[in-house]
Amino acid sequence: MDAHKYILQKLNEDLDLLEQETEDVLEKAEKGIRYSRLAMRNMRKQVLENPFASNSDEITFFKKIKPRLCSKLIYYAKLFNIVSKRPRGSNKSQVKYFYNHIRKLQDYFHDNLEFYHYYRRNSTYLDQQYFLRGKTDVRLGLDTHFCFSDEEFSTSHDNTVATILAYDMLIVHLKSEIDKLENYNGMEPQHNPFDKTTKFFWTGNKVDLIEMIYSLHSSAVVNHGKVDIKELAYAFEQLFNIDLGDYYHSFLEIRSRKINPTKFLDLLKASLLQKMQELDG
Repeated sequence: MDAHKYILQKLNEDLDLLEQETEDVLEKAEKGIRYSRLAMRNMRKQVLENPFASNSDEITFFKKIKPRLCSKLIYYAKLFNIVSKRPRGSNKSQVKYFYNHIRKLQDYFHDNLEFYHYYRRNSTYLDQQYFLRGKTDVRLGLDTHFCFSDEEFSTSHDNTVATILAYDMLIVHLKSEIDKLENYNGMEPQHNPFDKTTKFFWTGNKVDLIEMIYSLHSSAVVNHGKVDIKELAYAFEQLFNIDLGDYYHSFLEIRSRKINPTKFLDLLKASLLQKMQELDG
């Protein structure tokens, strides 16, 4: 199982770097698809060469590990299709276009509502039917993709979980695009709190800064909590001369970490404690 987690962790790290390399969404999507497909091939090879020690391990893999990897492939493939067909007309037409896609994505949740609730509630009583290979029960409802899936590397519902996770990320991304169009007319907000560019530059990982911004927002320590996340993110972008890109999507990635979800905040704490110890002699 450690090998599976390593492949997933490596993919997440590669995608984090990709988010920093370019702001071109289509380029990100193309590379994201390529990285995800490679990781999927490596994961499949591991599964076929190293049988699971128990049904419990197999369920954990197909319920929690493979879907998180597969969701990246679905996300980037869908994102590429949506963005490549984005209309070039008015902001209003683009907003309508994105809302139509959000409705289509939400339709998937409604079409799979029984399983959607099962998964969201962290239920386990049907896990053996949903997440063990060769245990398909057509009465429980099947995703149409299952008809074309690899029986050695798929269960009846692991792809459904992956699709739910991917569509969650897509909806967040599309809503952020709508927010930009509706509030800023596709441009940066006019209320720039800085008269000129600052001399400070964020030299760390972009995702780390996003982790810190969300922690400040959730703790309500700025303006007594009466500030929304996009205002706070924009302020940090101006302060540190950085474009955070799709920080909503980056936060979803942070939330999906199973090991050390607040790794940057933990690093800050450890660094401060070490400095204090050094000063104390």
